[in-house]
Amino acid sequence: MFLHIIISMKDILTEIPARTNKPRENGITMVMDKGKSIREAEDFLSINQKYTDIIKLGFGTSIITPNIADKIKIYQENGILVYTGGTLFEAFAIRNKLDDYKKYMNSLNLNMVEISDGSISLNHEKKCEIISEFAKDFKVISEVGSKDPGIKMSNRDWVKCMENELSAGSWKIIAEARESGNVGIYNDDGEIKSDIVNVIMQKIPFDKIIWEAPNKDQQSWFIKEYGANINLGNISPCEVIPLECLRIGLRSDTFNNFLT
Repeated sequence: MFLHIIISMKDILTEIPARTNKPRENGITMVMDKGKSIREAEDFLSINQKYTDIIKLGFGTSIITPNIADKIKIYQENGILVYTGGTLFEAFAIRNKLDDYKKYMNSLNLNMVEISDGSISLNHEKKCEIISEFAKDFKVISEVGSKDPGIKMSNRDWVKCMENELSAGSWKIIAEARESGNVGIYNDDGEIKSDIVNVIMQKIPFDKIIWEAPNKDQQSWFIKEYGANINLGNISPCEVIPLECLRIGLRSDTFNNFLT
């Protein structure tokens, strides 16, 4: 018989930043599922459940993924929030079928929804009205920023849109970057528009923003600037453990950040 002794990290390493506990308001990791099978989802959870707060079913994948309701149930039973990508919302919105979208959400037993306008033109006042309407029945997460790199927003526009959407009923605001990390708060080469980020951080509560940061350099920058418990999203399933190492200084990129 083997005796398994579990030693906590704090017993063997010092100067590791404290992480918030689930369910948490900051330190959130949002992961993008772009079509995992049920078995893949179960394998993912066996390692990553502790470090994953939200699963986004990327863009329109949910509507064509077999056994999607069963997979959603598995995630939810593991204490993870689940929602479908904003692109799917926009596909219903542009066809004037938002009542059908609500029915679809209910059919999947989803209690969280993303309201975005990254691919469509949606009057901001109208967007806020939709947020308020959906917030009556769902936990709303809304996204600010366009997927079109040709559409520019001023620092003031970023802040105003976020303030309005929080007031309308959004639980969290996502700062757009796509899964490629080269639009919205980033330049086309993936470089962070730090002036925009810093202005937003001065005006919007720290725990209210989820920064899409699919690339390691982007994740490292946010952790170095704002600490281990920054909310980060659009994380690849295979990058959850590596991100957690970045958060607590167990990877070269942030190794020295938390040492005194």
